[in-house]
Amino acid sequence: MKKHTFLLLVLAVVFGLTACQPKEKTSLVIFAAGSLIQPFTELEQAFEQKYPEIDIQAEYHGSIQVIRHVTELHEAIDLVATADQALMPMLMYEVNVPGTNQAYAQWHINMATNALAIAYHDNSKYADELTEDNWWEILSRPDVKVGLSDPRFDAVGYRQLMSFSLAQIVYKNPDIFYNFLEDQFTYPIRLVDMGDMQIIRIPEILETTKSSHIMMRGSSVALISLLEAGEVDYAFEYESVIQQHGFRLLKLPNSLNLGDPSLEEDYGKVTVRMDFQRFATVDPIFKGERITYGLTIPSNAPHMVEALQFIRFLYSPEGQAIMQQNYHPLLIPVVVNGVENVPDELQSLLDLP
Repeated sequence: MKKHTFLLLVLAVVFGLTACQPKEKTSLVIFAAGSLIQPFTELEQAFEQKYPEIDIQAEYHGSIQVIRHVTELHEAIDLVATADQALMPMLMYEVNVPGTNQAYAQWHINMATNALAIAYHDNSKYADELTEDNWWEILSRPDVKVGLSDPRFDAVGYRQLMSFSLAQIVYKNPDIFYNFLEDQFTYPIRLVDMGDMQIIRIPEILETTKSSHIMMRGSSVALISLLEAGEVDYAFEYESVIQQHGFRLLKLPNSLNLGDPSLEEDYGKVTVRMDFQRFATVDPIFKGERITYGLTIPSNAPHMVEALQFIRFLYSPEGQAIMQQNYHPLLIPVVVNGVENVPDELQSLLDLP
């Protein structure tokens, strides 16, 4: 009798402990543009508090690199957010998941917009002289340290070059681009003037010379620490990022900041081409246009349900407020590319006022 009772007690303890063990969380993997770190970190905290059974695993890179993790490195990613929505049809719609006839994506949301600006600090050289009419001249001075993001990986990287190219048109000065970039790279970035179109050509190897006053990093967010440490005087960033970090901000004219939808035609006068094959199946060409962020769920996402849940939370009043507080409001009403392919669970978003 005692032996039977003891066995029952053992079984009760074992099953009791098993029942008390926490349920394993579902990992939701998000890869996003570096400029989204601050708002998405706050979204992650609020989302996990509301849905404790989900654990968000987020990584932040330059937008081109974000896409490469999906289509070239074949990582299992549930949600993708880039600073350039044009990357999605170009690099995800046109590429199939290996072993299938299914594209990596067939829809995306135009999530938000932004504007390019120049970040600097109180100790930046010639800060008291800087204006929207002479910024290009000050940034070209050899004793001024300028932070650039790599155009091979990052949307700010090719957009900052577009601004220099457009500046030649706006300021009627054909030397602005080369005055800034001449002798700064071992293999030069070239600007080809076609009259009604300017083409910027990026070499495969892009490294600064020993005498260069440019410091280049893989993404614009990596320049933040250089600015904070005073290692660079100026850096091109998005306005939202500059405001989030409390840097001084020089607004660029609308004709140069790629943030005005009424100037799409003017922005389109410059194109960036890579003089190498960065992607295995696509030759990316970046045309000047209004800055618009993109958001999608890869077709092979392991946790489609949870990814849809995150997007619904993002567009909830709480999610919208977090984005607004971080100087990065969502585009409302919601605009979707490939609307016929949007999952049914997101159809209600299309009716947001």
